[in-house]
Amino acid sequence: MPFPLSSALRGAVLLAAPLFCAFPALAQTEYPLHLSNCGVDLTFDAAPVRTVTVGQAATEILYALDLGDRVLGTSVWFSAVLPQFETVNAGVPRLADNDPSFESVVALRPDLVAVQYEWHIGPQGSVGTRDQFADLGIPTYTLPSDCEGKDNSVGSDGTRLAPYSIESLYQGIDELARIFDVPERGAALLDDLRAREEAAIDAARALDLGDASAVFWFSSAEMDIDPYVAGQGGAPAYMMEALGLRNIIDSNEEWPVVGWETIARANPTVIVLARMDRRRFEADDVERKLDFLRTDPVASQMDAVRHNRIVVLDAHGMDPSIRNIDALETLSAALAGLDLQ
Repeated sequence: MPFPLSSALRGAVLLAAPLFCAFPALAQTEYPLHLSNCGVDLTFDAAPVRTVTVGQAATEILYALDLGDRVLGTSVWFSAVLPQFETVNAGVPRLADNDPSFESVVALRPDLVAVQYEWHIGPQGSVGTRDQFADLGIPTYTLPSDCEGKDNSVGSDGTRLAPYSIESLYQGIDELARIFDVPERGAALLDDLRAREEAAIDAARALDLGDASAVFWFSSAEMDIDPYVAGQGGAPAYMMEALGLRNIIDSNEEWPVVGWETIARANPTVIVLARMDRRRFEADDVERKLDFLRTDPVASQMDAVRHNRIVVLDAHGMDPSIRNIDALETLSAALAGLDLQ
């Protein structure tokens, strides 16, 4: 059974902002600061000055908070940095495009490691465990978007116990701003993201999409086998629900493998494709995806393909990150330009 998606999601977006008033948004951080982060209790006696990031999403949040000068090294990148951060990112060493070694992180003597995924730094982290870092006096902070309503002990990517909520992304921004004693920057960033989110939702809802549906195609292990598409658990499901699109995939997984025959029978109104720099699979290339859709005897018969109702989004915008809002805006604007009647 799919997650029971709330019909009041849009109202929740509008009502959520006052909830953050409970946080000392404009007051300076009072240390020691105590936080519970993904099941780990953290205490900060002062703002970190030497930070290493393991995950592009964590890195770009710190850049958005104007904290690039505190970042000594980054790792785990999926695509080029956002254009507005190119200058600051050019001065930050890249420890690895993928997993850095434990030794390379520790060698920089960080007083905080900011983490995107628990599977990199967590109970069985591929880079190291949180306990290993704690034993060296190095705190680790994991973005709540990877642990709120999620069990990361199941499978390589974990499993969502509840649909992804963008509030968990906003929580991470607020907490990092407080950790670094820049609450006013956090409040400004959250205000901007919330306003953009609301505007994108309003624009799409004004289109009266009716029963318009969508499928998000991330990639495929091989071009001629079943693709990885967005289920009900992740960020794309949030986008579809928010904008008024019905997700044709009813799996609770974030990225289940579903056959093209099944997708074609559902005949989605819109197909959304991931564009990425990664080339792990042939289907990582968005041009190969487009070619497949137009030439495959099954996929090419879908209405979305025949009427060119195809939208391309940044792949990292389909993962919990500040790019969710960019992706939401891009999809909302694209829907206005498609003949969905």
